[in-house]
Amino acid sequence: MAALTLADEQPGCRLGWNMLAGIGKIESEHGSIDGARLLPSGETTPRIIGVPLDGTDFLATPDTDGGAIDGDAQWDRAVGPMQFIPSTWDVFGRDGNGDGRIEIDQIDDAALSAAALLCDPGLDLTVGEHWIAALDGYNPSASYNNDVADAAEYYAQFG
Repeated sequence: MAALTLADEQPGCRLGWNMLAGIGKIESEHGSIDGARLLPSGETTPRIIGVPLDGTDFLATPDTDGGAIDGDAQWDRAVGPMQFIPSTWDVFGRDGNGDGRIEIDQIDDAALSAAALLCDPGLDLTVGEHWIAALDGYNPSASYNNDVADAAEYYAQFG
């Protein structure tokens, strides 16, 4: 649904659903990482909250939300099924399920928000270097990029 919404809003982006699926797979096993699951409402339970971004395993990202979204007032943490850090969520958070709320833990909201972030540069994502640049804006790690590409390629075979 998110890719279709962005196709209407930003047809030049040409975001494939499989790119979002690849991100969802790598970020949270589609909302099922560490025993979490998606409820019929599309929300994850329990909440998916990543490790503190304190520079140990990932780029150090000091707190940007006073702990309001991620529960950590010292470091940011990635949250939800598409793993947004609070400052990025503040910019790109969207209501993907049309319920009037923008919820980081709700899969439709998170997927549409990810699509908005990926399409923000205004690039045609069917062009290889544009796809990579958009994904780098999501997570600037070469290994992450390769993992998402592999997952997206796998999903592409299902049309």
